[in-house]
Amino acid sequence: MRAVDLRVELMPPSVDRQRLDELCRAISRIADLVLRGSESARQEIETFNARTGHAYSALDFAEYDGGRDLAEFALEAARPARPRITDITSDELVEIVRRLLAGDPESDYYLRVLDTNVPHPRVSDLIYHPPAELREASAEQIVDEALRYRPIAL
Repeated sequence: MRAVDLRVELMPPSVDRQRLDELCRAISRIADLVLRGSESARQEIETFNARTGHAYSALDFAEYDGGRDLAEFALEAARPARPRITDITSDELVEIVRRLLAGDPESDYYLRVLDTNVPHPRVSDLIYHPPAELREASAEQIVDEALRYRPIAL
Protein backbone atom coordinates (compact mmCIF):
# COMPACT_ATOMS: atom_id res chain seq x y z
CA MET A 1 0.00 0.00 0.00
CA ARG A 2 1.27 3.46 -0.86
CA ALA A 3 1.85 6.22 1.67
CA VAL A 4 -1.19 8.36 2.42
CA ASP A 5 -1.11 12.09 2.94
CA LEU A 6 -2.82 12.72 6.25
CA ARG A 7 -5.56 15.32 6.49
CA VAL A 8 -4.90 18.41 8.59
CA GLU A 9 -7.17 17.05 11.37
CA LEU A 10 -4.84 14.07 11.79
CA MET A 11 -1.65 16.08 11.95
CA PRO A 12 -0.19 17.27 15.25
CA PRO A 13 -1.46 20.82 15.79
CA SER A 14 1.20 23.46 16.09
CA VAL A 15 1.46 25.30 19.38
CA ASP A 16 2.75 28.83 19.68
CA ARG A 17 5.80 29.57 21.80
CA GLN A 18 3.86 31.76 24.25
CA ARG A 19 1.43 28.92 25.03
CA LEU A 20 4.30 26.46 25.52
CA ASP A 21 6.12 28.86 27.83
CA GLU A 22 2.94 29.40 29.86
CA LEU A 23 2.41 25.65 30.21
CA CYS A 24 6.08 25.07 31.13
CA ARG A 25 5.77 27.59 33.94
CA ALA A 26 2.53 26.02 35.17
CA ILE A 27 3.98 22.49 35.06
CA SER A 28 7.11 23.58 36.95
CA ARG A 29 5.02 25.38 39.57
CA ILE A 30 2.68 22.40 40.05
CA ALA A 31 5.58 19.92 40.18
CA ASP A 32 7.16 22.02 42.91
CA LEU A 33 3.88 22.13 44.87
CA VAL A 34 3.47 18.36 44.55
CA LEU A 35 7.04 17.63 45.61
CA ARG A 36 6.71 19.92 48.64
CA GLY A 37 3.42 18.25 49.61
CA SER A 38 1.53 21.53 49.34
CA GLU A 39 -2.19 21.53 50.11
CA SER A 40 -2.83 23.66 47.01
CA ALA A 41 -1.34 21.13 44.56
CA ARG A 42 -4.62 19.27 44.05
CA GLN A 43 -6.52 22.44 43.15
CA GLU A 44 -3.74 23.60 40.82
CA ILE A 45 -3.81 20.23 39.02
CA GLU A 46 -7.60 20.42 38.66
CA THR A 47 -7.30 23.93 37.20
CA PHE A 48 -4.53 22.81 34.83
CA ASN A 49 -6.61 19.84 33.69
CA ALA A 50 -9.67 22.04 33.14
CA ARG A 51 -7.60 24.41 30.99
CA THR A 52 -5.95 21.67 28.92
CA GLY A 53 -8.64 18.99 28.69
CA HIS A 54 -6.30 16.36 30.09
CA ALA A 55 -6.57 14.25 33.25
CA TYR A 56 -3.11 14.52 34.79
CA SER A 57 -2.47 13.32 38.32
CA ALA A 58 -0.01 14.50 40.95
CA LEU A 59 2.30 11.66 39.90
CA ASP A 60 2.40 13.00 36.33
CA PHE A 61 3.84 16.26 37.64
CA ALA A 62 6.14 14.72 40.25
CA GLU A 63 7.76 12.27 37.84
CA TYR A 64 7.37 13.78 34.36
CA ASP A 65 11.11 14.22 33.96
CA GLY A 66 11.67 10.46 34.18
CA GLY A 67 10.56 9.92 30.60
CA ARG A 68 10.39 13.33 28.95
CA ASP A 69 11.51 16.88 29.39
CA LEU A 70 9.47 19.89 30.42
CA ALA A 71 8.92 21.09 26.83
CA GLU A 72 7.59 17.67 25.76
CA PHE A 73 5.15 17.60 28.68
CA ALA A 74 3.99 21.13 27.82
CA LEU A 75 3.53 20.22 24.15
CA GLU A 76 1.46 17.17 25.10
CA ALA A 77 -0.68 19.29 27.43
CA ALA A 78 -1.22 21.92 24.73
CA ARG A 79 -2.62 19.39 22.26
CA PRO A 80 -5.95 17.55 22.46
CA ALA A 81 -6.03 14.74 25.00
CA ARG A 82 -8.29 12.50 22.90
CA PRO A 83 -8.22 13.59 19.26
CA ARG A 84 -11.31 11.81 17.93
CA ILE A 85 -11.74 11.85 14.15
CA THR A 86 -15.20 10.48 13.36
CA ASP A 87 -14.53 9.72 9.70
CA ILE A 88 -10.97 8.39 9.94
CA THR A 89 -10.26 5.80 7.24
CA SER A 90 -8.37 2.52 7.41
CA ASP A 91 -5.77 3.94 5.03
CA GLU A 92 -5.21 6.88 7.38
CA LEU A 93 -4.86 4.53 10.36
CA VAL A 94 -2.32 2.50 8.39
CA GLU A 95 -0.33 5.65 7.65
CA ILE A 96 -0.37 6.58 11.33
CA VAL A 97 0.91 3.11 12.27
CA ARG A 98 3.61 3.41 9.58
CA ARG A 99 4.75 6.66 11.15
CA LEU A 100 4.80 5.04 14.59
CA LEU A 101 6.81 2.08 13.32
CA ALA A 102 9.28 4.48 11.68
CA GLY A 103 9.77 6.40 14.94
CA ASP A 104 8.27 9.66 13.71
CA PRO A 105 9.23 12.60 15.96
CA GLU A 106 5.51 13.18 16.57
CA SER A 107 4.90 9.57 17.64
CA ASP A 108 3.36 10.57 20.98
CA TYR A 109 0.62 12.52 19.23
CA TYR A 110 0.04 9.88 16.55
CA LEU A 111 -0.27 7.21 19.23
CA ARG A 112 -2.94 9.31 20.96
CA VAL A 113 -4.84 9.63 17.66
CA LEU A 114 -4.61 5.88 17.08
CA ASP A 115 -5.61 5.00 20.64
CA THR A 116 -8.64 7.30 20.47
CA ASN A 117 -9.88 6.05 17.11
CA VAL A 118 -9.67 2.24 17.32
CA PRO A 119 -11.55 -0.13 19.65
CA HIS A 120 -8.48 -2.07 20.83
CA PRO A 121 -7.72 -1.07 24.46
CA ARG A 122 -3.96 -1.69 24.15
CA VAL A 123 -3.23 -0.75 20.58
CA SER A 124 0.26 0.46 21.50
CA ASP A 125 1.11 -3.11 22.55
CA LEU A 126 0.31 -4.29 19.01
CA ILE A 127 3.07 -1.97 17.79
CA TYR A 128 5.69 -1.92 20.55
CA HIS A 129 5.09 -5.26 22.35
CA PRO A 130 3.27 -7.39 19.78
CA PRO A 131 2.08 -10.92 20.38
CA ALA A 132 4.06 -13.61 18.54
CA GLU A 133 1.72 -13.62 15.54
CA LEU A 134 2.26 -9.88 14.96
CA ARG A 135 6.03 -9.63 15.55
CA GLU A 136 6.81 -9.01 11.89
CA ALA A 137 3.42 -7.54 11.03
CA SER A 138 2.88 -4.80 8.50
CA ALA A 139 1.08 -1.60 9.38
CA GLU A 140 -1.97 -2.98 7.57
CA GLN A 141 -2.00 -6.14 9.70
CA ILE A 142 -1.68 -4.13 12.90
CA VAL A 143 -4.61 -1.89 11.92
CA ASP A 144 -6.70 -4.93 10.94
CA GLU A 145 -6.08 -6.44 14.38
CA ALA A 146 -6.84 -3.16 16.15
CA LEU A 147 -10.13 -2.75 14.26
CA ARG A 148 -11.11 -6.41 14.66
CA TYR A 149 -11.08 -6.17 18.46
CA ARG A 150 -14.47 -6.42 20.16
CA PRO A 151 -14.86 -6.06 23.93
CA ILE A 152 -16.40 -8.96 25.79
CA ALA A 153 -19.59 -8.05 27.59
CA LEU A 154 -19.54 -9.20 31.20
